[in-house]
Amino acid sequence: MIAGTPEPVAGSPDPPPASVYNIANALTLLRIALVPLFVWLLFLDGTGWRIGAFAVFAAASVTDKIDGDLARARGLVTDFGKIADPIADKALTGAALVSLSVLGELWWWVTAVIMVREIGITLMRLVVIRYGVIPASKGGKLKTMLQVFAIGFYILPGPLDYLRWATMGAALVVTVVTGADYVVQAWRLRRAPRD
Repeated sequence: MIAGTPEPVAGSPDPPPASVYNIANALTLLRIALVPLFVWLLFLDGTGWRIGAFAVFAAASVTDKIDGDLARARGLVTDFGKIADPIADKALTGAALVSLSVLGELWWWVTAVIMVREIGITLMRLVVIRYGVIPASKGGKLKTMLQVFAIGFYILPGPLDYLRWATMGAALVVTVVTGADYVVQAWRLRRAPRD
């Protein structure tokens, strides 16, 4: 049962599935559309452009919270949203990590660890989708939040090195641990008996 949805009444028909064309999915697509603008601003020289890049990154990140809340509160959860939402997250954070590494502001090995995990889990989800959808877990949401804060600190100008390193370190640990958890979920889903 998804939080925020009413309990079904015994004997009542199931509600119709939510349409793919809804505000929650539109916000997910908007997040994807903001990625090129964010990258373009990040590569421009000057503090003003860097703050602009941070603003776009923050706005795109906020849509992740809003679209999830809307989907649950209004019964707009769809299989498309369950797949597109994590892909949108990975597009945004992946573009940020790679861009920061290209700019020499973030170690490439950090970007590599996170990207291998993110791409690997996304591909795994697509492979096992015929057996069922693996939704984002609470640990996965924590991982996304830590990555967003860490990347935000790297984008912001100023002497924030210790804060950047500490937050990115926490994000790395949670990224690896939740990746292992998703692998276990996929294995169980694959081995579950079919009706």
